[in-house]
Amino acid sequence: MEPVVVVGAGPVGLSAALGLRARGLPVTVLEADPEDRERPGSRALFVHRETLRLLDGMSPGLAAEITGYGRTWHTRRTLYRGREVYSRTFPPPSGPPPFTSLRQVDTERFLRGACARAGVEFVWGARVTGVRTCDEGVTLTGEDGRAWNAGYAVAADGARSAVRRELGIAMEGTRGEGFHVVVDVADVPGAELPLERVFHYEHPGVGGRSVMRVPFTGGFQVDLQCFDDDREEAYGTEDAVRRWLPSVVGDGYDGRILWVSTYRFLRKVAASFTDPHRRVLLAGEAAHLFPPFGARGMNSGIADAAAAAEAIAAGTAEAVDGFADVRRAAGLFNSEAAGIALGHLRPHRRIVRLRQRAAAALAPVLPSCGSWLEHAPYGPRHGAPAVAGGKY
Repeated sequence: MEPVVVVGAGPVGLSAALGLRARGLPVTVLEADPEDRERPGSRALFVHRETLRLLDGMSPGLAAEITGYGRTWHTRRTLYRGREVYSRTFPPPSGPPPFTSLRQVDTERFLRGACARAGVEFVWGARVTGVRTCDEGVTLTGEDGRAWNAGYAVAADGARSAVRRELGIAMEGTRGEGFHVVVDVADVPGAELPLERVFHYEHPGVGGRSVMRVPFTGGFQVDLQCFDDDREEAYGTEDAVRRWLPSVVGDGYDGRILWVSTYRFLRKVAASFTDPHRRVLLAGEAAHLFPPFGARGMNSGIADAAAAAEAIAAGTAEAVDGFADVRRAAGLFNSEAAGIALGHLRPHRRIVRLRQRAAAALAPVLPSCGSWLEHAPYGPRHGAPAVAGGKY
């Protein structure tokens, strides 16, 4: 059997390696960082049920490991300018949970453990700088002169993918205005906040900026939506967060900050998910970049990884073409869905704000208005091309 090389040891690359090993293929993962790298921040929080099923198919028992550690909240709460407009508590599921919430570093820890058990080989400190494909396979070269020959490669090396760049594949899409601040905060022992997800439109404590709070194991994440003309140093530094955080979650947390980051909105999808020789398959952020609404990034990336492993195991150009067509269609759907959510969260048309204000006023007597305010920030879930095989 020809070996397969996976570039990138994030959750998508690790999932691709697991999917390939589940089909009996020898796999080497190349990662530019050293083995003892530190990965601060929650990054991707949610592993959805559909993703858990994919992972369990690659490594039986892995879903139980992840859900056993992660947290599943059962209450969704939405407020508008300090007043609750939606609240719903769901009973605990009788089967697998709809999602579990944990920091990405913990998800990667479980995936790496599964890879080790599956016999995946890792090469750390292997920064890829060259890619050459032909009808027979692919050769990847590193900055230190090392080379790896394989029948196929999966490029899961992130938004600045060196593999994609070397192949000359363009990213097509848009870059949005404004930025969000993401803060990871550790729980205060004995005084944990309620296990619920809270979205607050135009929070009065932060000057009308919208805020979301999401629990994860050991703490919670706060996402502050800044205005287009805000300066990052005024809201996105650790000192700045200490000033505004108490007005959002209460006193006692300004000293519990674990990580602060800012992000801007990119909606981009690769022009092709494979090279002309059908020997390299793009997955995850190497293939698409979405705003984080609806947890589409990592979950769609793991769906890419599962589909890539299936196509490589089939071993035909037709299978790789099928992968590229299906996953690009899914990427375009997710990009459009994230764009719809972005238009709701950062409305530039006055009519959208008026609709939100009217819905908030009517929510006490028309629950459907509150439900719309609850669901709109995540974009449409359904309507993905049927051939894509699911939400992602």
